Amino acid sequence: MAASTARIDSEVDVLIIGAGPAGLMCANALAHAGVQVRVVDQRPKKVAAGQADGIQPRTIEVLQSYGLAERLIREGNQMHMAAFYNPSPKGGIERIDRAPDVTAPTARFPFEITLHQGAIEAIFLDSLRTKGVEIDRPIQPTAIELSTNEEELKDPHSHPIKVDLKRLDAEPGHNDTETVRAKYVLGADGAHSWVRKTLGITMDGEQTEYIWGVVDTIPVTNFPDIRNRCAIHSNNGSCMVIPREGDMVRLYLQLAEKDVVTDGRVDKSKISPEKLMAVAKKSLYPYEITFPNQIDWWTIYIIGQRVASKFSVHERIFIAGDACHTHSPKAGQGMNASMNDTHNLAWKLTHVLRGWASPDLLKTYEFERRKYAQDLIAFDKEFSRLFSGKPRTEENQDGVSHEQFLQAFQTFGGFTSGIGIHYAPSVLTNTTHETVATNLTVGMRMPPQVVVRAADARPYELQDLLPADTRYKVLIFAGDITEEGQRTKVQALEKEMGRPEGFLKKYTPDGAPRDAIFDVLSICVGKKETINFTDVPELFRTHWSKVLVDDVEIKGINGGKAYESYGILKDGALVIVRPDGYIGMVAPLDKVSDVDTYFKGILKAAR
Repeated sequence: MAASTARIDSEVDVLIIGAGPAGLMCANALAHAGVQVRVVDQRPKKVAAGQADGIQPRTIEVLQSYGLAERLIREGNQMHMAAFYNPSPKGGIERIDRAPDVTAPTARFPFEITLHQGAIEAIFLDSLRTKGVEIDRPIQPTAIELSTNEEELKDPHSHPIKVDLKRLDAEPGHNDTETVRAKYVLGADGAHSWVRKTLGITMDGEQTEYIWGVVDTIPVTNFPDIRNRCAIHSNNGSCMVIPREGDMVRLYLQLAEKDVVTDGRVDKSKISPEKLMAVAKKSLYPYEITFPNQIDWWTIYIIGQRVASKFSVHERIFIAGDACHTHSPKAGQGMNASMNDTHNLAWKLTHVLRGWASPDLLKTYEFERRKYAQDLIAFDKEFSRLFSGKPRTEENQDGVSHEQFLQAFQTFGGFTSGIGIHYAPSVLTNTTHETVATNLTVGMRMPPQVVVRAADARPYELQDLLPADTRYKVLIFAGDITEEGQRTKVQALEKEMGRPEGFLKKYTPDGAPRDAIFDVLSICVGKKETINFTDVPELFRTHWSKVLVDDVEIKGINGGKAYESYGILKDGALVIVRPDGYIGMVAPLDKVSDVDTYFKGILKAAR
């Protein structure tokens, strides 16, 4: 019986092509925001082993903001220390130094977590299931068409994209094709992205001469740093040790071109796990390492460093993750960059779909994330050169010294940890009054600090009060409101912010809760023993839990440093935190009009 050629049409707000970390991060954020989302993937099942495995400190914070970090921390391996090895005058290698693995002072989680990609995907898949979203697989897109009608493209309620899908496991006689009409499409389909290629988006950059092998297994060894992250420069080539969950270890091993290249191309048939293990034995000498257990996963690759020429088409079709930037895995950036791409995009799509913001907001995705990707490539070139280069020895004085490598390792710590991501000034990042909070940087994430809830003295990590729930967080550092002058100033602030034309009311839809778009928290100077949450003006305490004190908790160990750490004087300040946890603006308490202007450039008036 011939297969039916009838097409089944469907409509969706956002169609995501690719169910790797970038696609799943976006899908999870959108689904929990109430957006109609569909995810299709060509793979018949999720990744079982290997692939990406490192989660950086900032990405842990991001996952925490979605309520997903607890499981990651429970299941993964933590890397706190890094060890550095160089050639020994006696032959083989010797340890030169140990240093903290994370060199970002404000990191809330001062470690990296390693866990294989399949387990990380499972965290998202289980979260999506709670919203009734399952991944549709195995499905392959075969055609994509974007309307050229300007009116349709400008209307956020239209479905200007048509995508043809083919079900790869359709039974004979059953329809295997479908056309989906979507408002927006995200291509999160990897380095060989079908979406990117079909849209004719180029990848700009180059391929390096560095070839590496990767193997995951449980070794037996007397190497003393097998449970630390290790950067090893040996005369046999460089090696990186990455401890994994359980007793697993990942080895990155530099390979000689003659061993893996045929006619200018990497030839995987020329290498095997056994050959990779032989390289490891040579690189770790005089330490012994054997591999009696099964190989969980292995591959070889040549480092390429490229960035897509653009990240979207008409702000309707987007690409993210490996689809728009590729680089080496040495600094553990791939999966982190990918998930942070769509963490940046998801809330913006939600605001446009809800009618809160103009579609112009979506232009900031490429503006922010492409600049980050370019910075990532520049960093990766330098780090790969230092890591893959020959070590300095008495015979090779032009090689890479330990001092050079360690300095780069520590200098780039803010970048590799993700803590140092800094979005440039734009409609979303206004630096006019940045000096009001001298230790906060507009365009960077809101740093962690422990504060105490005024009503019940319960300590909280401030970041946990700024979840990724699509709302702007308005932090009112009210100062000491027991002082008459400061109390008068805060009362004047309430009057100004409470005006009908003020941002709090202007952009909140009629009938919606007053904290639908803006979540207001007050942080006061004072003592938990004496301050009352009712001392704060009513507008600034939509709920008793929204009033906080910058004081130590009951044990007297944590807290009491927010104003000092953020560089905020007792006069107070307004801090606007974007839905993705990045600081959008700071302002003095008497400059609410400037905050009104800030939101005027982003949000659509509800009345």
